[in-house]
Amino acid sequence: MWAIDNGMKHSFSWFASNLSLCAFLLSSTQAAEVPPLRVLLITGGCCHDYAQQKDILKRGLEQRANLVVTQIHTDDGSTKPPLAILGNPDYAKGYDVIIHDECAADINDPTLIKGILAPHRAGIPGVNLHCAIHCYRIGNPGEAATPGSERAMWFDYLGLQSSGHGAQMPIAIRLTETNHAILQGLSGWTTVNEELYNNIQIRPAVTALSRGTQTMKNKEGVAQETESVVTWINDYQGTRVFSTTIGHNNATVADARYLDLVTRGLLWACGRLDDQGGIQPGYGPKK
Repeated sequence: MWAIDNGMKHSFSWFASNLSLCAFLLSSTQAAEVPPLRVLLITGGCCHDYAQQKDILKRGLEQRANLVVTQIHTDDGSTKPPLAILGNPDYAKGYDVIIHDECAADINDPTLIKGILAPHRAGIPGVNLHCAIHCYRIGNPGEAATPGSERAMWFDYLGLQSSGHGAQMPIAIRLTETNHAILQGLSGWTTVNEELYNNIQIRPAVTALSRGTQTMKNKEGVAQETESVVTWINDYQGTRVFSTTIGHNNATVADARYLDLVTRGLLWACGRLDDQGGIQPGYGPKK
C-alpha cells in the first residue's frame, strides 16, 4: 500500500482547494457574462400617455431583469400612427422579444399586418399590453372572426379577440391559474380606474392567468358585475405569447404589481422561467 506523507497530503489539499476556487470563479464569471435579453418596445398611437409610459416600462423592466429595452416610438396620437415597423417585416432582427404597446386600431391593411406578424411567425416571442389587443383589426371587431382567416390574423396571434371596453372603473383582478410559472410570487389586486376589455372569442391554445371584474350600477341603480379574462398566454404556431389588457393609466403602468407581472410574462415568453417560476441564473435583476 502506498504511504502518503504530510507534504503530499498538503499538496493534495492545496490542489483541491484551488480547483474548487477556480470552479467557483468560472461559475461566477459565466453568470456575470450572461448577455441581457434584447427587448424591442413599440409605443405610440391613440388615447394613451405613451410619452410617459414608454419610459416607465423601460425603467421598471430593466430594474427587474437582466434585459435592455430599445424603444420605437411615435408621438402621433391617431388610430393610424406612422410606426417605423410598418412595411418592414425584418423590424425585429436582433431582438429576443417584442413588446407591442401601440394603439393602432385603424391600421387594417392585410399586407402591413402580415409584416408585423412576420417576426412572431419566425419564432420571436411577443408581449402585448393593453391597446395592442385592439390593434390591426380588419372588418367589424365585434363579429367573431373565423380562425385562420385573413380577418383573424391578429386575433390568432393574441389568442383572444376583443372589440371594446366600458367605463373606466377599478378592476378587481383574480388569479385563475395559480400554479403557472408566471404567477409565482404574485397576487391579485384591485386597480385604480381602468378599462375592462371584453372577450369576443378565446382560442383553444390560450391559458387564462387572471380575470378582472368591474361592478357598476345600471340605469335602475342595480349593481351589475362584468367579468373578462385580462391576462393570458397563447401558443402561436409554436411561439410563446403573453398578453394583458390592463395598463391604460400611468398609475397602473407604474404599479410594482403590474411591472412584476409584465416582467415575469416576458421572461416566460423568452423561456427564462423554470416550471416552478424560478428565474434562470443570470436573468434576474442586476445587483
